[in-house]
Amino acid sequence: MLARDSAIVVTGTTGLLYIMFLAGLEIDMGDFKKNKWKSLAFGMYTFIIPLTLGYLGGYYLLGFSQLTSFLFASLFSSHTLITYPLVSKMGLSKNLAVNIAVGGTMITDILALMVLAISVGMAKGEVGSEFWLRLTISVLLFGMTVLFLFPVIGRWFFKKVSDRISQYIFVLVMIYLAALLAELAGVEAIIGAFLAGLALNRLIPPTSSLMNRVEFVGNAIFIPFFLISVGMIIDFTVFFKSWETIKVASVMTILAISTKYLAARATEKTFRLRQEEGGLIFGLSSASAAATLAAVMVGYNIIISENEAGEPLRLLNDHILNGSILMILVSCTVSSFVTMANANKIADADHEETVAGNSPEEENILLALNHQDTVEKMVNLALMIKAKNNTDRIFALNVINEEKNESSVKNADKILTAAVDVAAASDIHLQPLTRYDNDVISGINNVLKEKKVSDLVIGMQDNKGFSPSFVYNLYNGYLQNRNANILVYHAAQPISTIKRHVVILPFMSHTEPGFFHSLLRIWNIGRNSGAVLSFYSSRVCIDILKRIHKRANIEADFNVVHEWTRLEQILKDVDTDEGLILVMAKSGMTSYSPQMRTVPDILNARFSDKNYLLVYPYSGSEEDDGEKRSVNSHGDFIEIGNIIGKMFK
Repeated sequence: MLARDSAIVVTGTTGLLYIMFLAGLEIDMGDFKKNKWKSLAFGMYTFIIPLTLGYLGGYYLLGFSQLTSFLFASLFSSHTLITYPLVSKMGLSKNLAVNIAVGGTMITDILALMVLAISVGMAKGEVGSEFWLRLTISVLLFGMTVLFLFPVIGRWFFKKVSDRISQYIFVLVMIYLAALLAELAGVEAIIGAFLAGLALNRLIPPTSSLMNRVEFVGNAIFIPFFLISVGMIIDFTVFFKSWETIKVASVMTILAISTKYLAARATEKTFRLRQEEGGLIFGLSSASAAATLAAVMVGYNIIISENEAGEPLRLLNDHILNGSILMILVSCTVSSFVTMANANKIADADHEETVAGNSPEEENILLALNHQDTVEKMVNLALMIKAKNNTDRIFALNVINEEKNESSVKNADKILTAAVDVAAASDIHLQPLTRYDNDVISGINNVLKEKKVSDLVIGMQDNKGFSPSFVYNLYNGYLQNRNANILVYHAAQPISTIKRHVVILPFMSHTEPGFFHSLLRIWNIGRNSGAVLSFYSSRVCIDILKRIHKRANIEADFNVVHEWTRLEQILKDVDTDEGLILVMAKSGMTSYSPQMRTVPDILNARFSDKNYLLVYPYSGSEEDDGEKRSVNSHGDFIEIGNIIGKMFK
């Protein structure tokens, strides 16, 4: 009904690039680094096994030449993450099996496309020392440009430009640019798109409105067009024209699916994965489409010689071209069913909460908004610290003095509307609240009780910092609340552009009732932003953090501080594009130190142009039921809480 014209091809090609870009963008860099050897092992399994069996099949079963068999075998080594959007939609993009499959895909596709480049060079008689030197240098330059230069450009752009449409267009341009650079380097465009996703990974947090737009446009437009364009290639009539085509297609289909199955099961046995995880790896890696089509078309267009009738003899003949179509159809169908079956099993098993997942407690986050320029920054922070299952328990409050005038009411409406819009762009329902009260502190404290708020976020303007009135309100107002964490936030740049957060925990902080609750907020910042968390604290506290980190998927390092006098030196070492997270304590708490009173002055003097977040954990009720709440109400830390229960006593 429709012609596969240039519009379909261009949009479909963008969809293919989009699939690879999203795979790189959504990969958890902390897990990726932890599991790099697993990804490498799977990448080698899923490259070597299909390459070996494919060569034997082509040479001995189908009677191809050695060079044709070599290129023929590479068709089975590569695969396309065609079912990745299904897995991502189910919230499994950070699963270990998915992580291994995505990392292995990058490795096997690069190797398979290298085989393509070598085969083409050999067919044309160009393989020599100059060929290898040119290919090596071009690939290295391309990889370094994308992985090191793109993040610098992206961080600069996101700092300077806040317009949402411009940000999305910038992302699209970076995808196309990386694809172009890949082709100039002699590898396929899909490798460039994947590396672009890795390069921008930390700059586009999964909870951000930009990520929401990127995923929506891709899943609604580009990726469906790619799937449609692949389907439009299939011509069923070719299978009725020649038995040789059916024979080649059958061998190709069996080899493609069976070799990927063997590679997935080998990975499962090697790393003792669950059976459904091995099945998910097989499902993700069994689809042949993008790189396979690219290799087939390149090999088909290379004419080696002519036969007696003057017909061209191609490196990959018509039978292979037609057979690849059936292989694509069958492999993509198998991939879809296998992926969904195993993803459903894993999703059911993963409903149990872990340290890196959701908190089952009733989490209510309140943003105290009073200035237009802090609205977007505070909402973005709330999206970072919230649990994954919290989509409707974030409140934005503006307190209007009883002696109100028309301008203050309009200002409140403007601020709250802006907050709702920012949250809505990330598919989060933020509830606006307007409070009339003679005293701002009193109005906020009343809302804290009414809404059972677990976290109060207070924003600071860039140019003011800690004014005397703010410090007075903080110590004599906000911190008098005993049942909510108080977070004081200063943002000199978007939180998504921060590369590393220096997290300072006071001595004995692990004994406080609100320790785990406040730590979970910090943990979520690392998990949702992808930034490195550098923890500084006492030996006991660091040991606790290391235990938790074994079950988490964030990138972190841990540093023991023996003397708290080092605080000032640590603050001096915080560089540009780095932020500070300082866990504080209220007067009377075990971890409180008089030195904490000097923190506002230090931050005013040295951090006026940097991001910082002060976290005051709740101290619990006067009946001291805080310990019970800290251990039992936070599902993410139940196991660790039990382990260190004796230490609390």
